[in-house]
Amino acid sequence: MSKKAAVIKGDGVGPELVEVMLKVVDATDAKVEFIPVDAGATWWKKHGGTSLIPRETWDILEEADACFKGPTTTPGGTGSPKSVAVSIRQHFNLYANIRPIKTFPNTNPPLGDVDFVCVREGTEGLYAGKELEINDDLYIALRIITRKASRLVARHAFEEAERRNWKRLVAIHKSNILKQTCGTFLEEIDKQKKEHPTIEVWEYHIDNIAQQLIKNPQIFNHSILLSTNLFMDVISEECSALIGSIGLIYSANIGDTYAMFEPAHGSAPKYTGMDKVDPVATILAGAWMLNHLNEKEASEKIFKAVNHVIREGKTLTYDLGGNAKTSQMTEEIIKQIK
Repeated sequence: MSKKAAVIKGDGVGPELVEVMLKVVDATDAKVEFIPVDAGATWWKKHGGTSLIPRETWDILEEADACFKGPTTTPGGTGSPKSVAVSIRQHFNLYANIRPIKTFPNTNPPLGDVDFVCVREGTEGLYAGKELEINDDLYIALRIITRKASRLVARHAFEEAERRNWKRLVAIHKSNILKQTCGTFLEEIDKQKKEHPTIEVWEYHIDNIAQQLIKNPQIFNHSILLSTNLFMDVISEECSALIGSIGLIYSANIGDTYAMFEPAHGSAPKYTGMDKVDPVATILAGAWMLNHLNEKEASEKIFKAVNHVIREGKTLTYDLGGNAKTSQMTEEIIKQIK
């Protein structure tokens, strides 16, 4: 029996990129049923309400084996709904957001070849979205850190290192200033270290690692970089630049019983309908979801095809130094699969 994946096409360039991903997956003959669902700013502007995700979408998400989310736009300003990604992460307790940061072949990375993984706590911190108006001059945002979420994401990070046969975890924090919140996060990492004694732990303050990633990124190769929600949101974006384009960064959001897969970049509305943006992050997020759904052969075919097209260097989008359209690069990837 085929697995089911709910698919949110998203906003901006999201719908066209998700269609591309589905075409690539279709070329592998993977046995996955994709169920399109509504969510995002485009839907919300038409229907309003307190959420970017309609009730009927939640029903399908809960019945599916996994979720694929295209890039979505999050409205700003007081009273606007929380993002689609945050809503789904919190609803399903997807505590580990994972972004592999690995140089692709023949791409001339700006600071040399890198190969590590960013693991970000996905459910709390400042992304809990708890803010208070004390008076017309004073506003407070609460940084919520729990031992449970810290323990879960730390455990996953150590297990990720072991799966890859890597020996180092880099704990990123600011415990000299945020003594209780970052302190608690570090305590839970230390407890997990005792359960995984073969993994070495390096500690870096958030400001220091931001500098070190530019000065000498290779010292973090074959490491898991782990931090709280906002810190790793920022750091993983910096890390994306190390491989030349965030259009290459795919990601997963993992919990104990559910997972959501997505490209790391935003909805880029200014490029909507231009057939211009890099499809790789969306395609590889889809391939990673296939692996999660036990369609491992199909997943491997896509990863190999994408690597071949990038290595060959003939059919690349503008961010990779080429002049190919999204559709042209996609067709080349499909040709390699077949």
